[in-house]
Amino acid sequence: MWVKICANTTLEDAARAAELGADAVGFVFAVSRRQVTIPQVAAITAALPRTVERIGVFDSQDANEIAAAASSAGLSGVQLHGAYNKALIEQLSRVLSRETTIIQTLHWPVGASTSDIAADLKEELHRIAEARSVRRVLIDSKVNGTSGGTGISFDWAAAHRLFAEAARHFDVILAGGLKPENVAEAMGQLHPWGVDVASGVEASVGRKDPERMLRFIQTAKLATKG
Repeated sequence: MWVKICANTTLEDAARAAELGADAVGFVFAVSRRQVTIPQVAAITAALPRTVERIGVFDSQDANEIAAAASSAGLSGVQLHGAYNKALIEQLSRVLSRETTIIQTLHWPVGASTSDIAADLKEELHRIAEARSVRRVLIDSKVNGTSGGTGISFDWAAAHRLFAEAARHFDVILAGGLKPENVAEAMGQLHPWGVDVASGVEASVGRKDPERMLRFIQTAKLATKG
């Protein structure tokens, strides 16, 4: 089970996540209460073990801007937080280093009609699969126009079939409202390739709770074995 601890703002938190067994750490360059700068992240990634993935979250639609940030900040992957843009990903594939992973985020709006959401996401996943542009997709909650870091999960039961179909083509990462107390249940219902957590392991906005990080990582890894 691939585990990402996202929205890090300090070296202490990112290094602790890696030490506790996280496969990836994330940094938010998109507008957010947890937003970081390129110099901040560059100082953090330089001190991290090369074995941990370093993922930047972007809402920019400018491929050159994203690629420059990824290079300067020492990232091994970029996560696109905006709507799927085939042209953007094609350009990124040309300007990013070959080793840089691209993750496309898709959003499940909380409170909307589940059948409509599932149908829309299924269609979007089909377009992405046809383009063969990315291997990893991340499905996150969207609440009142705000996505990521909301601490609110979407309807896992309604998403079961979508996740099963998506797994035929992608490494599917689950996000949105995950925490140590519910990650095993979420994994049991959706069987994702990976899980991503931000606010669910925080002590305060932008600062992690080491105990919650440990519990989350251990629970996710053990649930996979179970």
